Amino acid sequence: MYTCVVAADISGLSARIIRIEVDVNDGLPVFDMVGYLASSVKEARERVRIAVRNLGIFFPAKRVTINLSPANLRKDGTSFDLPIAVALLSAFGFIQEPINDKTMFIGELGLDGSIRPVRGVLAMLLEGRNEGIERFVVPSENAYEGSILSDVEVIGVSNLKDCIEYLNGEMEITPVSFDKSIWENASSDEDFCEISGQEEAKFAARIAVSGKHNLLFIGPPGSGKSMLAKRIPTIMPTLSLEECLSITKIYSICGALDKDRPLVTKRPFRSPHHTITQTALTGGGRVPTPGEITLASKGILFLDELPEFSKQTIEVLRQPMEEKKVTVSRLEGTEDYPCDCIFMAAMNPCRCGYYPDLSKCRCTVNEIHRYLDKISEPLLDRMDMSVEMSMPKFAMYGKYGETSEMIRERVQKNIEIQHKRYLTETFSYNGELSGKTMEKYCPLGSEEMRFLEDYFEEEEVSFRRLTRIVRVARTIADDCDEIDINSEHLAVAISLRSINKKYWGGDRL
Repeated sequence: MYTCVVAADISGLSARIIRIEVDVNDGLPVFDMVGYLASSVKEARERVRIAVRNLGIFFPAKRVTINLSPANLRKDGTSFDLPIAVALLSAFGFIQEPINDKTMFIGELGLDGSIRPVRGVLAMLLEGRNEGIERFVVPSENAYEGSILSDVEVIGVSNLKDCIEYLNGEMEITPVSFDKSIWENASSDEDFCEISGQEEAKFAARIAVSGKHNLLFIGPPGSGKSMLAKRIPTIMPTLSLEECLSITKIYSICGALDKDRPLVTKRPFRSPHHTITQTALTGGGRVPTPGEITLASKGILFLDELPEFSKQTIEVLRQPMEEKKVTVSRLEGTEDYPCDCIFMAAMNPCRCGYYPDLSKCRCTVNEIHRYLDKISEPLLDRMDMSVEMSMPKFAMYGKYGETSEMIRERVQKNIEIQHKRYLTETFSYNGELSGKTMEKYCPLGSEEMRFLEDYFEEEEVSFRRLTRIVRVARTIADDCDEIDINSEHLAVAISLRSINKKYWGGDRL
């Protein structure tokens, strides 16, 4: 007897539809599995055989052939255990109800028949829905993850026995429904109003979030660099359903979902330790997997104490910061991972943290230069803004400013202006402008061009830095409700980068 069951697996950040074909015929007792299988899939034969036997079901001695189609794609992972078991039970007649191609099965089997969770369920459900699949039978622990897809049925099963009874119509299982209250509980306890002073840094943060600009904070210990950075997600717009699905899909594939909160409803804020490796930051490995920069998509990648990171590690960020993607090539294949995030970093001006206050700084001139030179000029060029944060005065103690909600409203207004402007484009933010789109959306008058030329000649900066200054000026103009960029906007954008010369230019010791 022949049976076919729909399954899926994960390749990179996408899912693939795989069909489990089972043929049972008379002949010498043989159990063959074919279809370009990795070891974890080949071992499914024993897991399925023992799990079924422990349910008290014994297969007759037959010639069994299982094919995972298409046969030219390498299959890996444990998500095929449940569909293989269902296909076998159907072929042997233990499941009487016919299984059509509108149902997908996903899950790993324990030897006791329990159905265990797997990674990437949401990605598999999204791919299945695109292929017209209407019902998904998944592990109970993964069911809520997939329930956000309201237009399909998601059935959670905890063991193989319940799955068999459900398919035979002996047990009714209610499809899992999504609890919308999880969106209401997505607020943060942190708030921008807790930061006293630092108005320039707050302004830079608002502009960075509004236009998707990279931002660097420089200042002594205790000036509030990390505190401010951790509150930046609170001024970012609330995640849309599409963005939530995109982020949750990545986290599901990486196995990074919170068991108590299986849906990502907050903007990611990734702050890896400075001992992180290049592979962990950008992705890779023998079988390519996403890194921190991909997990930060739609949110913030924040590197605290930037010079403490290995220079080779932070230098690999240069290309992703420009292209908004990471291409990882390995023997197992080539994958493109998104890194659609805002890059932010914080650093002390020297190892002790108090330069240029020579009354406190304990570092020698060479130590200061060596510390600052860990940040290369090409990397600095890719920072849209560099803001110095000084120690707050006592007069600011206990005084609070704008709340995150107030700032978020201004950010949302700026983003809506950009979305309307770039409605016919493939991008939506000022920070993504390049080439001819700069000429189209950032026209400069003769006065502004002279202003920019004077800056270029005096400071001897690169064209990349000029481009980023104009992008920031475009966002500043939006923040001021101005249609055109004027010299004042350019001056503010330049002032938000002028600190570079103090630490890396001719003004330093």
